[in-house]
Amino acid sequence: MTARAGTMRLACMFSSILLFGAAGLLLFISLQDPTELAPQQLPGIKFSIRPQPPYNDVPPGSSQDGDSKAPMEKVPGDLSSRAPRDFHLPVPDQPQAHLNMGARPRPRQRRRRLLIKKMPPAAAVPANGSVGAFARPAPWAPDGHWVTLHRSQQERKRVMREACAKYRASSSRRAVTPRHVSRIFVEDRHRVLYCEVPKAGCSNWKRVLMVLAGLASSTADIPHNTVHYGGALKRLDTFDRQGILHRLSTYTKMLFVREPFERLVSAFRDKFEHPNSYYHPVFGKAILARYRANASREALRTGSGVRFPEFVQYLLDVHRPVGMDIHWDHVSRLCSPCLIDYDFVGKFESMEDDANFFLSLIRAPRNLTFPRFKDRHSQEARTTAQIARQYFTQLSALQRQRTYDFYYMDYLVFNYSKPFADLY
Repeated sequence: MTARAGTMRLACMFSSILLFGAAGLLLFISLQDPTELAPQQLPGIKFSIRPQPPYNDVPPGSSQDGDSKAPMEKVPGDLSSRAPRDFHLPVPDQPQAHLNMGARPRPRQRRRRLLIKKMPPAAAVPANGSVGAFARPAPWAPDGHWVTLHRSQQERKRVMREACAKYRASSSRRAVTPRHVSRIFVEDRHRVLYCEVPKAGCSNWKRVLMVLAGLASSTADIPHNTVHYGGALKRLDTFDRQGILHRLSTYTKMLFVREPFERLVSAFRDKFEHPNSYYHPVFGKAILARYRANASREALRTGSGVRFPEFVQYLLDVHRPVGMDIHWDHVSRLCSPCLIDYDFVGKFESMEDDANFFLSLIRAPRNLTFPRFKDRHSQEARTTAQIARQYFTQLSALQRQRTYDFYYMDYLVFNYSKPFADLY
């Protein structure tokens, strides 16, 4: 009898242990975060056409040591993978949660579960804005106009690459040095690299970059000296090699060019037909001393009054008395288009369309458009093809030909027509 009672007590104790164990296991499972037991997998989405969003992994005030993290997505070299705002992009539906969100959460659930519930689904909200930002139309351009501008970009890049392949075959094997990127300005918030071409809208482009960078609220608020001498914009050659290569491979690279003869006349009118405390004493005095016979003492003292034929003599002289200047140097040397694969090539002659198309591609604020005002000598007419022709008629046919030869690569790479019929 005693042995049977002992056996029953052991059985009861064993049953009690099993019941307590099972209850403990159930309690343990009920307290676990389901997100830890099964990884959350939200459905992904791919866009066949996609605008370039502004990125924030390299903030404007970041250091220039090039140690910034590489972005998750490279900027494509071809514009066919980017879209302006008026292309409609499908917005995905809200992904279905794997768990029953209608169930009331237990009070003792971990805080991380609450945070995960409040996080928006990754595919539904872009990294830097609302879903609606993808599909908002640009108010100034109909659909057909976007297509025309896009095709124009493709053609310009095709011509540029073919010309470089034909005449600068060795460029693709050269390494990029700080000298090649010394005229490129950096805007980190929208990941833009802009190669400055003087007399091709560069002052207003710098204003636009400053607004994009958050340094000003409006382009109209930025005076000329602040644009060129304020030092607000960083140059690409101020970064180390890693920083340079990172930005060249991931940022949108663009430049704006101008018909070379018009650009040259524009530079001459700006620097030599108006008072100038730098170009008159530095360039004017040297030009007059070398190329004007019997120059007056006053002219030699001030450097004022340089004539266009004298200026062209200086430009074409291989033994110039004073060096080259960026305002009339070749674009091919300023921006190295045969070495750096630019994503966007704009032209001064179609500035408004090209500029605002580019701003839409990079998703600039919709109220930001390219300024129309003339930066200097606002009362004077802009240099046009007709005005440039008037200046070039002061030259001999040989001087015109030699000037065309001087800018031949710019004419070729950027597909400008010969400005005079007798040029070859």
